[in-house]
Amino acid sequence: MLRRFGLPERLLAILLLVAGVDFAANTVLFERASQYAVAEDDAARVAEHLVIASRAIERTPPVDRARAAQALSTPRFAMRWQASGKRHVGAVPLATMRRQVLNLSSDLAATDLQLYLKPMSGADTINGSMLLADRSVLHFQTRTSDAWTLNAGRVISLMLPTLVLVTLAWVLFRATLAPLRTLVKASRTVGSGPPEPLEEQGTSEVRELIHAFNEMQQRIHESMANRTQSMLAIGHDLRTPLSRMQLRLEDSRIDEETRHDMGKDLGEMRHMLESLQAFVESGGSRIPAERINLAVMVQTLVDTAADDGCDATYHGLESVEIMARPVSLRRALANLIENAVHYAGNVRVTVQRAEGVAEVVIEDDGPGIPDDRINDVLQPFVRLDTARSRDTPGMGLGLAIVRRAVQLDNGVLKLRNRPAGGLEVTLRFPLAA
Repeated sequence: MLRRFGLPERLLAILLLVAGVDFAANTVLFERASQYAVAEDDAARVAEHLVIASRAIERTPPVDRARAAQALSTPRFAMRWQASGKRHVGAVPLATMRRQVLNLSSDLAATDLQLYLKPMSGADTINGSMLLADRSVLHFQTRTSDAWTLNAGRVISLMLPTLVLVTLAWVLFRATLAPLRTLVKASRTVGSGPPEPLEEQGTSEVRELIHAFNEMQQRIHESMANRTQSMLAIGHDLRTPLSRMQLRLEDSRIDEETRHDMGKDLGEMRHMLESLQAFVESGGSRIPAERINLAVMVQTLVDTAADDGCDATYHGLESVEIMARPVSLRRALANLIENAVHYAGNVRVTVQRAEGVAEVVIEDDGPGIPDDRINDVLQPFVRLDTARSRDTPGMGLGLAIVRRAVQLDNGVLKLRNRPAGGLEVTLRFPLAA
């Protein structure tokens, strides 16, 4: 039965339920308020004042009755005479208190006495009116010692159902929208791994949406898998003809300069294929993260570059552990160090702890990157010819590979130009627990 209700029907049902409960609660509250009774001395005082005032005003000429009513008023019992007009009926009639007053004075039986509470008239104020013998109206307002308890309790009683109704509506709305929250949470991980179909539940519209989402993430996964397999297959298949061309080049009878240029071109093609394969493989998250010593890994890469004759120096901690995938992270760090050495001729690497994270800072004294193109270089297949020479090998995938590897390990990558010149690359990773 519930499965047939759509989202609009369920929201309407919740509103009707809340309105019904609110109506029932108010009905009960007003019924209880009408049973309100005061102490016998307060009831006797009200009855006595009304009898004396009605007799005195009835014997006063009509032109003087307004002044007489004002003269008979006291700070605790105020009266106002009205020749004719509609009598006001308060929000909460006091039936029980009315019976108390009438039982104490039979003279008031024919006056059509009315007693009621007004929300804005004060916490201890009783309002009322009565008809005189000539059908004129005497309005009055009095204070009672017990009225405060009733009004305070009434305010609390009115607030309590409202809070209950708000809570009930919140719980029902939250339960109705729970499948949508699950869908939003699942949408954040689409494409990061094998698809995990969601259970189709909720309203008909939400079930249709979840069904379409399951089909969409399956198509995305198949498309990414096919793309990855195609790219890897192309890279693998091209290695064989490149190797054969390299062998034939070595056997061919051509001059040494031509052989050198052709060998350089073949090496560049091989490097491009390796970069393309690394870029495709860097998006995978099925390899589990493990505890690694980031400082040792960085120091090893810097020492290797220094052993190859590069101007590479290391500063910072001897040990700091993070949770990461060592293969992709090592490739990313090696790319950054090689880029700095290639474009700037030097590199300085610092590993430190900062604000609860492990931080790797890679600096060089090279040409840097134009400020308006810093975000562009993180995109795949982007090369900045103004900052990099056109004979530079590669396909513009180096920084894209670095960014993927860093994001895969919940890290943050930041590039900026140093004020003194050169580029500064900062990587931050959460510390291992």
